[in-house]
Parts: sequence; structure tokens; C-alpha cells
Amino acid sequence: MEINLADDPAPPPPPKPTLEEAVKSNDTPRAEPARPITSSRADLRHRLNSATGDDDVPLAAVDMDSWDANADELVHRAAGKPIRIVSAAIRNRTLIRQLLARDGFAGVLAYSLREAIWLVGTGICDDAVVAYPSADRRALSRLVGEEHLAGRITIMVDDIAQLDLVDAVAPPEARAELRVCLDLDCSWQALRGRLRLGPLRSPLRTPKEMARLAQAVVSRPGFKLVGIQAFEAHVAEAHDHSPQGRLREFLRRSMRKRADQDLASRRASVVDAVRDICDLEFVSAGGTGSISSTAAEAAVTEVAAGSGLLGPALLDRATEFTALPAAFFALPVVRRPRNGVVTVAGGGYIASGVAGKDRLPVPWLPEGLRLGKSEGAGQTQTPLHGPTAEGLALGDLVWFRHAKAGELAERFDSYHLVRGERHVDTALTYRGDGKTFL
Repeated sequence: MEINLADDPAPPPPPKPTLEEAVKSNDTPRAEPARPITSSRADLRHRLNSATGDDDVPLAAVDMDSWDANADELVHRAAGKPIRIVSAAIRNRTLIRQLLARDGFAGVLAYSLREAIWLVGTGICDDAVVAYPSADRRALSRLVGEEHLAGRITIMVDDIAQLDLVDAVAPPEARAELRVCLDLDCSWQALRGRLRLGPLRSPLRTPKEMARLAQAVVSRPGFKLVGIQAFEAHVAEAHDHSPQGRLREFLRRSMRKRADQDLASRRASVVDAVRDICDLEFVSAGGTGSISSTAAEAAVTEVAAGSGLLGPALLDRATEFTALPAAFFALPVVRRPRNGVVTVAGGGYIASGVAGKDRLPVPWLPEGLRLGKSEGAGQTQTPLHGPTAEGLALGDLVWFRHAKAGELAERFDSYHLVRGERHVDTALTYRGDGKTFL
């Protein structure tokens, strides 16, 4: 029986520090941070309203000043190791292209093979690693049929059957050689797997298991083993500031510490075992929530990050790196059903994962608004409660933050890019480009 620490009821969480206090309290040893002092939320609201006042609503906007500050901080924390862009957190070609033009960012970690083909085929990037195995036969057929794509895209493998699927699409003698990356499961387990921290990903956990599959890849015609992915997805589930009470926070923090110690040793052993079989171009690991500690490991050659650029609400609970909020969506006030309540149009943008309050969008600007307990964020309307509601008129904008970074792009066809009080660009999302990869 798997033990899930999130199932039991818990007391209310202790007061959290403000984002500005959290940024200042980040305790990873480093030089002075590159990011500027953030403006007040009232000033941010004024700037967003001024920059987008003539645009149709609902709309989504990215504060590029905070985006740049987050990008600089991530590069600083990577300590010289290149950052591979997690495209699932961005889903916007303009923003991905801009990142790849910056020092410190190199390559894309795509979430879909069709996405990787599109990004490489349109010239956005020339190095894409697909983060998950693919069973998309049509996409595989195109990949194996075009040497230009096959030389720039790396597929993910954690099972010999995935190689069989590729060969069933096209035998090795009739196709281009494919670049392959092995996926290591980085979750922490105890009590014979009944206690687990991290999602169910790859079945490969040990150096022996990884070496066995590595040998199978290098011995098989039509494939070239070039990398290892060892992504600590459990970090995203174990933020130090838990919304589930102090006891749960203590338990998660203790488990996170043990998980980090176990992973650093296991990851190094896995890399050594695979490098005894063949040379590797890269070992990719990390994530926004662990970029500093992961970059410090000698076995890791690059780190992956994405959500920290946009600063979604779920990252507010992280302590190793607290991103500045940069992505927002605005909904207009359309009703005043009673005193102390206004209603905005739409708003039901719920994040993926285990359903809970932390997956709901957060009313951010103006301050002093909250979702109603009986309705939450609705498909067609969202009532907002709080003293600030009294000062809002019909047509006024309420700015929200999505719980996750990339999923906002599935709701809007473009992002309005804002600097100061100026609207500087309109950047199409994947949805605006007519692409829905998953």
C-alpha cells in the first residue's frame, strides 16, 4: 500500500513571508543577486492596466522586467552550467527564441515529439530533447525520415520496447540514426516502495538497470546513446512551505533532505556506470526548485528550468528559489451580486495534478480579493469576495496568477509583453500558433 502524506486533514498553514521577503531569505551561497527590488503590487497593477488598457479582455500578460530578473537569477544559480529550457512551462515560440539568444540558456527540453519537430523544423532551436517517451507513430515516421530532424532531436527511452516501436515504424537500414537519452527515476522510496516522494516515471532506478539498457541501445543498429535525463520531479511536490500544516511541512522537509542525499549519490553512480559503456554528450537534471544544488553536482552537465521564468503561484512555497511573479491573466468585472462581492467573466483555469486549493488560480491584483468557498473559479463566471470588491466598478480588471506556468498558454492565444507601462509586443502562444501537442 502506497503511503500518501497528502491524504490526511491538516491544520491551517502558518503565515507565509511575502515574495520580497522570500527572495531575500533564499539561503543558497552566492554573490549578490542580479534581480532588482520589486515594485509594489499596486504599482504592478497600474503598469499592467496602463500597458493593456486598449486590448480586448480576457487577456494574458507577461511582465518582462520580472521575466528578465528571473532569467538572470536562474543563470546565476546555474553557476556556469547551461540551462535547457523546459518548454512545457513556456509554450510560446517568441519567449523560447528570446531565451535561446541569452547567455546561459542552450537547447530545449520538449514535452512532445511533435512539438520538438515543430520547434526544430521552424528554426526556433537546433537541439531538442524530448522529455518523455513517445508512441506517436506519425511523428516517429517523420523523425526517422528526415536526417535534419534526426540529428537535432533526441528521443527519451526507459524500456527496450520503445526501441522496438521505432523499428516497427522504420527498420534501421531504411532510416536515419536516432539520438537516444535514458531516463532515470529520481523519486525517493522507503519501506520497499510503500513510502514514495515523487511521481511514477521511469522504471529505471539503479546503475545496473541503467547500464543494462545502455548496453542494449549501443548494441542496436540505428540508435546512438547520447545522454541521461535525471530530473528530480519530486522537488516540485515537496516545497518547504507546505499548505497542509506544520507537521506535514516538517515531514516533507525531512523526506526532501533524505531524497536529495540519496539522489546525488545514485545519480553519480548511474552516470559512471553508463559512461563505462559509452561516451555521453550530456547529463541533464534539475528544475527551478533545485537548480543551485543540482548544478553543484559534478556528474550533471546541464540543468533544466522553465517555470521559474514566469513565477506561477505554486512556486511561492519554494525556498531554494522564489521567482518573481511575471505571468498574469486579466478578467473584467461584470456583476456586483451583493455587498463585498464582485463577479468576473470566466476564470476556471484549474492546474493539472492532484485536485486541491493549490491548483486554483489566485486573484492577485488588486490585493484583498479571494475566491468563494462554494464556487471557486468557475467556467463562465467567478465571484470574488473581500473588502477590495467594494471599490471595483463594472469593467475594471482583476489580475490573476495561474498555479502553473505553461498551462496558462493553453487558455490564451497570445501573451501581451509589458515593460514598465509600455506594451512592447504580442507573442503568440502555441494555441495562437494553432498547435495543441497534448
